[in-house]
Amino acid sequence: MAETAVAISTPFLWEGTDRNGKKVKGKSLANDEATVRADLRRQGVVPTRIRKQRKGMLSGGGKITTGDIAIFSRQLSTMLAAGIPLVQAFEIVGNGHENAAMQKLILSIKADVEGGSALAEALAKNPLYFDDLFVNLVEAGEQAGALETLLDKIATYKEKTEAIKKKIKKALTYPAAVLVVAFVVTTILLIFVIPSFEDLFQGFGADLPTFTRMVIDLSAFVRTQGWIIVLFAAIFIGTFFYFKKRSRPFRHFLDRLMLKMPIIGPILQKASIARYARTLSTMFAAGVPLVEALESVAGATGNIVYEVGVLEMRDEVATGQRLQQSMENTDLFPNMVIQMIAVGEESGSLDEMSAKVADFYEEDVDNAVDNLSSLLEPLIMGILGVLVGGLVIAMYLPIFKMGAVV
Repeated sequence: MAETAVAISTPFLWEGTDRNGKKVKGKSLANDEATVRADLRRQGVVPTRIRKQRKGMLSGGGKITTGDIAIFSRQLSTMLAAGIPLVQAFEIVGNGHENAAMQKLILSIKADVEGGSALAEALAKNPLYFDDLFVNLVEAGEQAGALETLLDKIATYKEKTEAIKKKIKKALTYPAAVLVVAFVVTTILLIFVIPSFEDLFQGFGADLPTFTRMVIDLSAFVRTQGWIIVLFAAIFIGTFFYFKKRSRPFRHFLDRLMLKMPIIGPILQKASIARYARTLSTMFAAGVPLVEALESVAGATGNIVYEVGVLEMRDEVATGQRLQQSMENTDLFPNMVIQMIAVGEESGSLDEMSAKVADFYEEDVDNAVDNLSSLLEPLIMGILGVLVGGLVIAMYLPIFKMGAVV
């Protein structure tokens, strides 16, 4: 099957007419032009023109995001629910995608399915985009004969988790962006504006206020030794991201630190619990065994502290311990969550109770992020005003002092 995936690496643009004589066009991936012609004739299309797609035309939109995967899941689910055959659904979704890289991925999966592979097997060949959770759910749907239902659950799950991620990013990005702007504006004032005032003050023949002197000295330092600050900042940022990407203990330390931060910490904790509950509900509803489901749930929490905790829970559940007790042992979940999971275990409706937990915490995250944004806006504007306003006041203090003397 791996040979089939390699043999379809060439993209072709084609034009033709369908059974009704209507002009149609699209894109396909195949080993050669003859394969494209044969594939089009099987679809009832008479090709009039086929040409290879240039590499430059394929380079746009080359990054596949989790949002693309979520949209793909929803499109595929909708088409299967409408009775469209799987291979044809892949053809429609793939050729209609604006992202060239996503189009290539979809059509390569289609080729694997046409070659006799199960959909789960074809998806598993692309672990960078389809994780174990996605593959396991698709496999469960294929075995149960309810693929469109499981794809709908996957699409819903992906959409909800993406919504949470966007909320968290929004909460963190806005203050960071404003602080960057404040830093840039302050740097520009120190380098270009303050020296002009310094030249003006040299003719005053009087001592400058302490605050003004401090700002002028800071300006001189930034102009002469600023490269040292930039160098150390670049080294710090580079080292930070290097270890964040390659060191799991360092990421574990960062995630634990973030969870303990005021304001932001509780939001991240609620987001992790929401992802845990949503993933558990989706996996359990698909009939995936609890121990196997917890392994996928661990990776979906989005926080290494919770990932490690869920993996410990998996080991305890595998030895026969109840999920409720294993959750209590991690000391990561609020009592309300543990009690709702306990009720779900006892009543045989773990998927439903987990879904209720997920709904509650997703809404809680939404409200918390909205409140945080409302709180941060005046706070950030105040910081920006103090920085810029402080520099302006420092430069005008000598002028005010001279005015008072006159």
